[in-house]
Amino acid sequence: MKFLKFGIRVATFYRNNKKLKDFVAAIPNRELDVMANKPDQVWVGDVTHLKVKGEWRYLSVIMDKCSRKVMGWSLKDTRDASLTLKSLKQALKNRKPEAGLVFHSDRGIEYRARLYSKRLEQRGIIQSMNRPKVMNDNAHMESFFHNFKAERYHGRKFNCENSLRGVITRYIGFYNNQRLHSSLGYLPPSEYERKINKDNNLMCAKAG
Repeated sequence: MKFLKFGIRVATFYRNNKKLKDFVAAIPNRELDVMANKPDQVWVGDVTHLKVKGEWRYLSVIMDKCSRKVMGWSLKDTRDASLTLKSLKQALKNRKPEAGLVFHSDRGIEYRARLYSKRLEQRGIIQSMNRPKVMNDNAHMESFFHNFKAERYHGRKFNCENSLRGVITRYIGFYNNQRLHSSLGYLPPSEYERKINKDNNLMCAKAG
C-alpha cells in the first residue's frame, strides 16, 4: 500500500504481484470453443451496480448461456469475491453441473480472486474470461442487465435494500418463466430447457 498526498491509500498488491498477473493473463476466453447447445455447458456471470437511497449496491448474476436461465444471484454493498461466490454457491445448489462446465466472466477483480478460482477448480469448472480490451465477449449478461434496468429499474427510486431485492427476485422469476426470447424460439428460458431435455431424451431413446 502507498499513501498519496491527500491521505488516500492505494492498493499496489495486484500491480506488483507478478504471479497473480501471470495467473490472470493465462486465463483465455474458453467460451469461444464451446457451442453451448444444451444447458450446463457454459455459464456466464457479471456484476452491475444499482443505487439504493443514494448508495451503491452490486448485483452479481450467473446465467446459463444456452437457455438464458438465471441460475443464481446476490446483492451486496461491496464488490468483491464474497459477492460473486455467493451467486456461484446459489447456482451450484440449483443445478449441480457435471465437471467440465465452462464459467465465463469479465476480468474484474471479483472473478480474478484466487478464492473464486479455487472454488471453480474444486467443482471441476473451467474458468474463462473476456479477451483483453474486447468489450462484447459477455454479451448475454450485458443484455440481461440492460433489460432488467430498462424494465424494472430506471425511473424508480429505492429507499431500502429489501425493496430492491424484492424487485430483483420478481424480475428473475418473470425472466426465467414468462419472458419470451426470440433467440429461444419465443420461449421463456425454463420452457426452452424443458424442450431441450425432452428432445435429448427422445434422441437417446431412438439411439438405444
